[in-house]
Amino acid sequence: MYKFTIHKDFKITNQQFANCEDLINFVQQKHPEHAGFLEDLFDDKAYIIAQTSGSTGSPKKIKIRKEFLINSAQKTIDFFDLKPGTSSLLNLSSQFIAGKLMWIRALTGGWHLDISAPDNQSIAGKLSQNTYDFGAMVPLQVYQNLDKIHHIKKLIIGGGQVSGKLLKQLQNLPNQIFATYGMTESLTHIAIMPLNMVAKQNFSAQNEPADTYRILKGVKIDTDDRNCLIIEAPGIFEGELVTNDIVELIDDKHFRWLGRFDNVINSGGIKLIPEQIENKLKQLIDFDFFVAGMPDEKLGQKIVLVLETEQIPKNLPEQIKRHLSKYEVPKNIYALPEFVRTATGKIQRQKTLNLVES
Repeated sequence: MYKFTIHKDFKITNQQFANCEDLINFVQQKHPEHAGFLEDLFDDKAYIIAQTSGSTGSPKKIKIRKEFLINSAQKTIDFFDLKPGTSSLLNLSSQFIAGKLMWIRALTGGWHLDISAPDNQSIAGKLSQNTYDFGAMVPLQVYQNLDKIHHIKKLIIGGGQVSGKLLKQLQNLPNQIFATYGMTESLTHIAIMPLNMVAKQNFSAQNEPADTYRILKGVKIDTDDRNCLIIEAPGIFEGELVTNDIVELIDDKHFRWLGRFDNVINSGGIKLIPEQIENKLKQLIDFDFFVAGMPDEKLGQKIVLVLETEQIPKNLPEQIKRHLSKYEVPKNIYALPEFVRTATGKIQRQKTLNLVES
């Protein structure tokens, strides 16, 4: 039998709760989309069910021990020094791990929580009227609220890559903004990277390597023979978590993310990491895009570039040739008006590529 408890300082819009029943009743009335998760969280089972995003395959459901969720939440609380009374905006669905962890951080840490629907209009309304100590968003939410996200003093971004254009737009904002590395299986993030100048100034240690993720306390990292990240995080999950993320290990506390092993292209015997090519193209392309491999009789796989736009910009092919090596230059460029995405906004590369091939 397991019983999750509420921190004495926890509030929702200035309302405190004597017990979990009062909280669930309040949420059922005011925010019913979150009620099912809270009912599961406060039942007698030792675990909850979480669903993966499905960005690299079919979504799947996994069991997660509640004590592990609390431990994961506490690591974030400690890393950012978030005291009881921290004001926070919850604008993520509790169907997925990121939204669940925001609840658990607030309940565990004694935060003062405000709740918004995940859509742009609702978030914008909240940010227009309030300032928050801490918040979490997916890149699309950040992009849609660029003129308001400075109202969140410490903002973490997860659930997808931050584009080159968005990264530039974040640099001069006065709040601290961070990218997170993690997945459902790791109970949200196990590593943090400062994204803008203010975050780097406040959180980067002296001589800390640039553009790298710093792991949270108690986490251990290594790589396998594919150069993919292996994670150990006692108290958050059991055993080793072998990922498909190709990384460069800087030291025992820092790594640089290079790309997904699933996406590696073998073109004429030369192995290329699409994400590294994409990183070079970010300065040229202002909308969403990705690089992928397609079957080719001569090369085995050929490199293609897929753009989320109505038409290919006139001078783009020539600009690309000047920025990439001859092996990296796409053999074909395709334009699609809209990519296939998961519920959390991640691009589903293969399903999108299928639209090109069909």
